[in-house]
Amino acid sequence: MVKKCVLIGLGQIGMGYDLALDSEEFVYTHARAFSTHPGFELVGAVDPVETRRDLFRQHFGRPAYADIASALQAQATDVVVIASPTSQHSAALKEVLAHSSPQAILCEKPLTSNLDEAREMVDLCETAGSKLFVNYVRRADLGSIEIKRRIESEEIKAPIKGVAWYSKGFLHNGSHLFNLLEYWLGPFVKANMLDAGRLSDGQDPEPDVQVEFELGTVVFIAAWEEAFSHYTIELLSPSGRMRYEKGGESIAWQATHAHAEIVGYQALQEIPEMIPNGMSRYQWHVADQLAYALANQSNSLCTGRQALASLEAMHHIINQR
Repeated sequence: MVKKCVLIGLGQIGMGYDLALDSEEFVYTHARAFSTHPGFELVGAVDPVETRRDLFRQHFGRPAYADIASALQAQATDVVVIASPTSQHSAALKEVLAHSSPQAILCEKPLTSNLDEAREMVDLCETAGSKLFVNYVRRADLGSIEIKRRIESEEIKAPIKGVAWYSKGFLHNGSHLFNLLEYWLGPFVKANMLDAGRLSDGQDPEPDVQVEFELGTVVFIAAWEEAFSHYTIELLSPSGRMRYEKGGESIAWQATHAHAEIVGYQALQEIPEMIPNGMSRYQWHVADQLAYALANQSNSLCTGRQALASLEAMHHIINQR
């Protein structure tokens, strides 16, 4: 059954990123994903900015509203996507639940910057019977799912050591990699602060920190967003080396093998295996996984509880500064 979807927020991730791009090749936004995925019907959107509403109507042929109450009174919905600014997530979710009972709410990451608000959001959805998911898009990507499979099957053997480079704030963008590593390596165990670092935009800390997960340890190092964006992970395993480059647009695996000349010595394969990924259509893959979730099938989405666990772990780390 096709699920009706209302989108709250028509900024970059809501509608803007791919508006001028080839729709066959790129799906970066909620508007494009939920208007093209066969499991969903995008029935309307909400944004306080009139020019954005006009743009949405022009491109998607659906109504747009200035406020959440008006949209949900006019449109029956199964799924609500919250893509408003982070500071407005909590208020938007409460407004949604006051006017509807959606099967699922997909909220942009992070849930919110405030831990108490995040806990309340998770509790409210559980009480209302609405499934809450958080849009950590890399978990839905085919390449990331394949890496998890290889770790679970021990093709990539534990213990694992790694380095993760991030920029533009530990909570804002570092959380993408932190949550992804929890997906691959299991729950956060403990952390050791190496360097407190600076604040991104005067708010979001950028520490260098060693983080222990259930299956391995990864050192997070902050880069400089004003110089260039940088989001990479390198994982070393007794069975090989994995490089997750350009935020997941390139994934390379080098397995170990017996050295050609030296008996008893292991080396990495010189030519890496490139693991396919779908990052040019990342938001479509999120919609795909959401369709599985609504059908009570196995999926890789980040639940509200899992996102809360990531947020609590990251705040624990920040509080060590």
